Amino acid sequence: MILENSTQRGLGQSLDLKLIITYLLLVVIGWINIYASIHSSDPASIFDFEVRSGKQAVWIATAFILALTIIFVIPPRWWEGFSVWFYAGVVFLLVAVIFLGTEVKGSKSWFQFGPVSFQPAEISKITTSLLLATVMSQTNYKISKFKDFLLTVVIIGLPMLIILGEKETGSALVYVGFIFVLYREGLSGWFLALIGLAILLFITTLKASPYASIVILLALLCISNAFQTKRHFWKWIFIGSGVLLVLSLIPWIWNMISSAAEEKAAIFNAVPFIPKAGEERSYFWSFIPQIKPLYFILAFCLGAIIFFSIKAFRERRTFLGLSVATLVAGLVLIFSANFIFENVLQDHQRKRIEVLLGMKEDPAGVGYNVNQSKIAIGSGGLLGKGYLQGTQTAYGFVPEQSTDFIFCTVGEEWGFVGCLIVILLYVFLIARLMYDADRCRESFTRIYGYCVAACIFMHLFINIGMTVGIMPVIGIPLPLLSYGGSSLWAFTILIFIFIALYRQEKKYF
Repeated sequence: MILENSTQRGLGQSLDLKLIITYLLLVVIGWINIYASIHSSDPASIFDFEVRSGKQAVWIATAFILALTIIFVIPPRWWEGFSVWFYAGVVFLLVAVIFLGTEVKGSKSWFQFGPVSFQPAEISKITTSLLLATVMSQTNYKISKFKDFLLTVVIIGLPMLIILGEKETGSALVYVGFIFVLYREGLSGWFLALIGLAILLFITTLKASPYASIVILLALLCISNAFQTKRHFWKWIFIGSGVLLVLSLIPWIWNMISSAAEEKAAIFNAVPFIPKAGEERSYFWSFIPQIKPLYFILAFCLGAIIFFSIKAFRERRTFLGLSVATLVAGLVLIFSANFIFENVLQDHQRKRIEVLLGMKEDPAGVGYNVNQSKIAIGSGGLLGKGYLQGTQTAYGFVPEQSTDFIFCTVGEEWGFVGCLIVILLYVFLIARLMYDADRCRESFTRIYGYCVAACIFMHLFINIGMTVGIMPVIGIPLPLLSYGGSSLWAFTILIFIFIALYRQEKKYF
């Protein structure tokens, strides 16, 4: 609300110039590195519209026009007032692109209009952030209320599921970042822990075995309850450690029993004209190796679920009841991990995860991109080979180097120092967004600012993670640096909506 006697601030005082300068620096760094990634022995001009650097210059110019329009033309209150309609429109486009879009690299998520392509998934992050901020800023909203929490999950989950249907796993994964916004607005930290646990169990099941995942799940639940019920801390620790030790030894013990049973069965089978009783004994010894250790731990889990469910109900212990629910959900996830891996992920994504986890070696196949990217970054050393001097870059050894792997161009030509500067610029951008958001009086502006920071962080973490080999290659651009009009426009709109909202708040004092 603007007071009658309030004084209007100047443009320099109401705009966050540090945020705008950081945005401009990242855009320019991206542009010159896009040119470096397509540079060859017979280079075109950086402004040549036939090559990607020239096309990106056009996208940059139009992005600047968009930014100025958002700040000086569009009323800031429109973003909150029309957030429901924006969200509904983009959800419609997300569904429509599945049927009417163009398939690119196995993903049907692009609309093609002549030479121009448009990806609704990029815009969906903006509309989801706006609607999320609108709903969560209502005076009667409380994230602890089941109805409000469910509505929040639907707002985030609906576009995420549709994007998964487009086989755009990378874009869908960005939506996980909204959990940090919910945490900032009062969601329990246990939800973050549960997401981390789900990822751990999924990877352990693929890499090791379901048995190992169940042991880890039981261990973490035991430790959680020990810290939650401090009066019985050592009771949980000592009894839990003993049970887990026995469960951990079961595969080894049963392996010895099974080996002995197989030898016994072989002896019986080798004796001719064995009596019927002996045949029964032979069948018994042959049956033992067929019993898997997994059956024992599942039987234990079933008993634990029944026992602790009754205990939680009788003693009204909410956390213990939630632990039982977590155990059930964890078991479901463990035994569905292989199904998800085989049926939800695309073939090339499965292969990349297998290479990342060390389940397969394929340096000339699906692991080629990452290997060449790491070679490019590593060869840059401390200060890099110099601008336009990168050999991996100049000779095109890294596929998609101007888009998903633009960071390895920075690493090769600008070295460790260049990579550090780029990362610090991103850190400053995210930190500045959160700093400004916390200074806002309006809940809508604050929540939207955190949504913007979360989206940029997820893109940064996933993209740089896959270029250095700690994340699977899932095809996601580096904000403001990667080539592409949809991505640049989306992040420009995302950031400058917040700058416009922040300016509206700081315009008067």
